[in-house]
Amino acid sequence: MRVNEDLAISTSKILLVPYDPHHVERYHQWMQNEDLREATASDLLTLDEEYENQQSWRTAHDKLTFIVCQPANAGPSAASSIHAGVDDAPPCMAGDVNLFLTPDEVDNNNNNKNNDGGENAICGEIDIMIAAPEHRRRGRGEAAVRAFLRFLAGNLDAVMREYARGAVSSSARNHDMRLTKLVAKINAENAGSIRLFENLGFRQDGEPNYFNEISMVLADFPATTAAVGAVPGAVDLGPGLGVAVEEAGSVGYRECFYDRSQLKK
Repeated sequence: MRVNEDLAISTSKILLVPYDPHHVERYHQWMQNEDLREATASDLLTLDEEYENQQSWRTAHDKLTFIVCQPANAGPSAASSIHAGVDDAPPCMAGDVNLFLTPDEVDNNNNNKNNDGGENAICGEIDIMIAAPEHRRRGRGEAAVRAFLRFLAGNLDAVMREYARGAVSSSARNHDMRLTKLVAKINAENAGSIRLFENLGFRQDGEPNYFNEISMVLADFPATTAAVGAVPGAVDLGPGLGVAVEEAGSVGYRECFYDRSQLKK
């Protein structure tokens, strides 16, 4: 997605930046690890294919990605900008956090449709990867998802507008789309990830599937979340997102300009 193309998220615990070409080599190194590929259901790609993937993710209407980094050093310009290639240099990179948007088939099958049949209920799947071993067991994953939820709460109308513009169905493009569910899909034996999402208000929904994967859904996420075209900020957060927003504020959540001027040409 392009909604975060020039935006970084900075807190005292984490830094999130848009996935750019200068991140690809480090990302490619991570994905040489077979266990990591298996955990993320990823294919082994060549470096050229990884660059193509990065471009594809940037232009996709249904995938929002940030690279997770260690917190940026405080400085005179900290309040306004994050410097690409400096604050997110390879040693600072920890992993990524993503949102995948798809039609919410359960809601739409329960007649949550527009009068002409156009689907408008959208499910968001959140996925977090802390790939660099040196950044694990330091609270990076939870801090990243918490900051990501705060970004989503404040920018939901823009995210849904971009999704709607890329929708294949013309009826979907012409009608309001609402994010009706936030879910994380986790291996049932991954106690750490389960605990992470429980700390953020997610609760298990149903039993493990054939692949021993469970779905964890953000509790009390409202069906009345801001639709496309709603007044910015007029979002009924509900208890789930509301807690994430409050706690993100306590660690100095800031949305900063992502300054690429120092990148080598």
